[in-house]
Order: sequence, then C-alpha cells, then structure tokens
Amino acid sequence: MEKLKFWSENYIEAGCDEVGRGCLCGPVVAAAAVLPRNFEAKLITDSKLLKPKIRLELDDYIKENALDYAITELSPEFIDQHNILNASIHAMHLSLDKLKVRPELILVDGNRFHPYNFIPHQCIVKGDSKILSIAAASILAKNYRDKLMIELHNEFPQYGWNKNMGYATKDHREALMKYGPTVHHRKSFKLIYDK
Repeated sequence: MEKLKFWSENYIEAGCDEVGRGCLCGPVVAAAAVLPRNFEAKLITDSKLLKPKIRLELDDYIKENALDYAITELSPEFIDQHNILNASIHAMHLSLDKLKVRPELILVDGNRFHPYNFIPHQCIVKGDSKILSIAAASILAKNYRDKLMIELHNEFPQYGWNKNMGYATKDHREALMKYGPTVHHRKSFKLIYDK
C-alpha cells in the first residue's frame, strides 16, 4: 500500500470527500479534514478498501488527532432538487464552513468542484488513495453515513440497507420492485427498471 502524503509543504490543507453519491436512497455525506504535519498515517487509505472494524478505529484516531474536521449530510430532497453533483459539492462547502481552522488549500477527491471563498482548490482523481487529508475525510464520511443507513435499516428492514448502504444491489432493486420506494429514496434517480 503506497504511503499517503500531503499535497504541499507549506499550506494548511483541507481534504474533502463525499460518500453516497451513487446510492438510491439516504443522504449524501461529505467531510473535510485538516491534519497536522506530524500526523501518523498508520493504516489510513481510501475508506472503500478498509474493513469496517479498522475504519471505525481510524475514525476515533482521526477525530482525536486532526487539527479540525467537519461532516455534513444533505437529504434526498435536496439531492432531488439540486442534482447529486451539486448536492455533493454543496455538502463539501458546508463542511468547510464548519471548520474553525481556515485552510489555505482545498484538496478534493474527484474531478469536479465549485470555487469556495477564494481559497485555491485542487481536484485529484482517486485522491482518497493518494492524499492523507482526503483519505481521512473519506473515512469520516463513510463511517457517518454507514451508521445512519444502519439506523434507517431498522425502520425499513426489507431493503437491506445494513448491508448495501443504499447502493443499487440486486436485493435492493428487488425490494423496490416488491415494496416501492420509501421517503428516503431519491425520486430523481431511476429506482425501478422496466423488465
């Protein structure tokens, strides 16, 4: 596993990432993380590559050792109104709003971002597997959203959100065919395919 790093040597960096963009239901969640220069990378990498137990342990480690971090969720209604790309970017902006440490450079996972408060930004494809602060943000966002989807699963157990986290798995699609959408599903997404 390649060691993750900082993008620059001198700037205060805020890494941003979102989780749940491709899901059929639930919120999109974004996090921002500002890490100190002496931050120990340990097992930190792209959250999708980590086992849940390790990811939860890293969550505590990041929160205890980051200079600052913030997490934001935006509802399916907001996603339906503004589209998923704009909702994802807006959630990142809201997380940046919550930071008490003002970043001098924003690092974003992916290839799309809207300028934020005249702070320079850099989009990095697969940034969560290259840049430490983005990987940290991805872990915080993933843990937050997974916990939320497991709670929503207790309300609607037939959709299997405790396992699929709202993604378009075969079981989730079949449950949608059988039971129809819930209040948590995104109406702007194609939920049921015609046979």
